[in-house]
Amino acid sequence: MSPFTVAIDGPAAAGKGTISKAVAAHFDLAHLDTGLLYRAVGARMLQGQDPISAAHTLVAGDLENPDLRTADVAQAASKVAVIPEVRAALLDFQRAFARRSGGAVMDGRDIGTVICPRAEVKLFVTASAEVRAQRRLTELAERGFDTDFDTVLADVQARDDRDMNRADAPLRPADDAVMIDTSKLDVDAAIAAAIAAVEARRTG
Repeated sequence: MSPFTVAIDGPAAAGKGTISKAVAAHFDLAHLDTGLLYRAVGARMLQGQDPISAAHTLVAGDLENPDLRTADVAQAASKVAVIPEVRAALLDFQRAFARRSGGAVMDGRDIGTVICPRAEVKLFVTASAEVRAQRRLTELAERGFDTDFDTVLADVQARDDRDMNRADAPLRPADDAVMIDTSKLDVDAAIAAAIAAVEARRTG
């Protein structure tokens, strides 16, 4: 089967991870949350390792670390993602995964613009900062973290600023990406919109 790549980009807590997993399951495609690569590098940095060295020595097992979803690691991931040498070290891994036989769904922040600019389908999933902060607050509360809305909102906005204004591969929609704003969509509606966009390209 020829490769078929679905590139899904967007800011933190917009819903792209949930959508990506659902799209991958629906079309029986492999899935990679590329943010986990940067979180794994960030986690190693928090343990004292040089982030460039961490990126070059990353192994699949690092992606299984249960601490990768913590707020501290998320902030560290955003910081290491602005380092060009880190991005370069992870580039080949991501591109090889994207073009694997049978196809793949990739979600991140520069999949459609840098990693896979020729992806068959590109989606950009977004939502307002306030909606995303509330989602993240709920997620953190469910995991037992004690914080408040204003703190989480400030973290979301700071991360957006870093991601959108970094010199190397800033977060932005690809020119040919289908935009999906999940601010007022429930999970099922957001997934349905994404599946419809992919289906249109597969059968078009």
